[in-house]
Amino acid sequence: MIGGGLAGSEAAWQIARAGVRVVLHEMRPERMTEAHQTDGLAELVCSNSFRSDDAQASAIGLLHEEMRRCDSLILAAADGHKVPAGGALAVDRMGFSAAVGAALAADGRIELARGEVAGLPPDDWDSVVVATGPLTSPALAAAVGELTGEAHLAFFDAIAPIVHRDSIDMDIAWFQSRYDKIGPGGDGKDYINCPLDQAGYDAFVAALLAGAKTEFREWERDTPYFEGCLPIEVMAERGPETLRHGPMKPVGLTNPHDPATKAHAVVQLRQDNALGTLYNLVGFQTKLKHGAQTEILRTIPGLEGARFARLGGIHRNTFLNSPALLDGQLRLRAMPRLRFAGQITGVEGYVESAAMGLLAGRFAAAERLGRALPPPPAATAMGALLRHITHDAEGSDFQPMNANFGLFPPLDPPVKKKQRKAAYAARALADLDAWLGADPDTARVA
Repeated sequence: MIGGGLAGSEAAWQIARAGVRVVLHEMRPERMTEAHQTDGLAELVCSNSFRSDDAQASAIGLLHEEMRRCDSLILAAADGHKVPAGGALAVDRMGFSAAVGAALAADGRIELARGEVAGLPPDDWDSVVVATGPLTSPALAAAVGELTGEAHLAFFDAIAPIVHRDSIDMDIAWFQSRYDKIGPGGDGKDYINCPLDQAGYDAFVAALLAGAKTEFREWERDTPYFEGCLPIEVMAERGPETLRHGPMKPVGLTNPHDPATKAHAVVQLRQDNALGTLYNLVGFQTKLKHGAQTEILRTIPGLEGARFARLGGIHRNTFLNSPALLDGQLRLRAMPRLRFAGQITGVEGYVESAAMGLLAGRFAAAERLGRALPPPPAATAMGALLRHITHDAEGSDFQPMNANFGLFPPLDPPVKKKQRKAAYAARALADLDAWLGADPDTARVA
């Protein structure tokens, strides 16, 4: 295993659970990345949210449930370190990372090796899973590019700021989840909400557009962003109302300080650690320079005196043109001893990355044990995502993809729209259970 992020940690866990020994290589702390701050395995560098946990209403929630049924280490650690987040599954990032590291360290079949794998793995490494994420070391990225003859695609991924809870003015802000929704570990009051009137919103958008931003190097300037993680100022550039229909939408919220007045826009903050001392600004990924960030964010009502535990940032993200390069078992066609997993394959999101690690680990373990393990059915969330990145996506214009019901095969017979998501979920879980229990040999690995 190369890479100790979410995908690499999950893959190593799955391999070991199948009874196969594995060496997990992680280059940190000997070589750090532009985004990581610790040497911990499965460190979360952006949001602390795994998004919706509702398996009946969202594809990502369904993916959570599928992974739980597959004995996922990442989901077990997330469930054990969740913090209130409405209908989402969010985690205490330090506790989560520590739990993943402890579980891997306790398994005698897993050896952790610190240090960079520079370039392609040695020839005598006959089965390798590369899960180096969006910040793959330059030497390895260059080697893979030379091997495949394919240019890597890249985009910039932005990080949201984190605020100290005790610096938020709760005489202005208030606790509430949208529509008072209760989610895992929550009570319907899981977000801190900061209201803006129209004048305040218009001024905020103007400040975002005018604020000093990170300057990219010449070769980086044409790199596209991933649509699911746009910097807030890039969203603002798309029109004055864009943010009100995105991360600053005011729906489903009532200000108890002024119930009669509907906010024109609302900034939400989500708990970032188990102690509840840190909150991150939801959807506020940014490439603003640090001075501009503090100045502009402190114009938000309730954040005038905000103290920042971490300001937003931006880093370059790299991924493979997987439909052209990988087979249905995540093997590199040009060198099948190499498998790829996680965000480098072109999936986007923590859980999607871990899911590809889960599958890569199971495929590698089955191969080592001489067993045939077919991919999960296309009607499952894992199967649909795998099929998209290795088969269905257009290789000439491949872009990162989150789990979504649009990737699933149509229901047969068709189901009414209101019942469709639940029907997708029921079919997926039935198919997954059949895949897991297909036969005794497969079940031990799958």
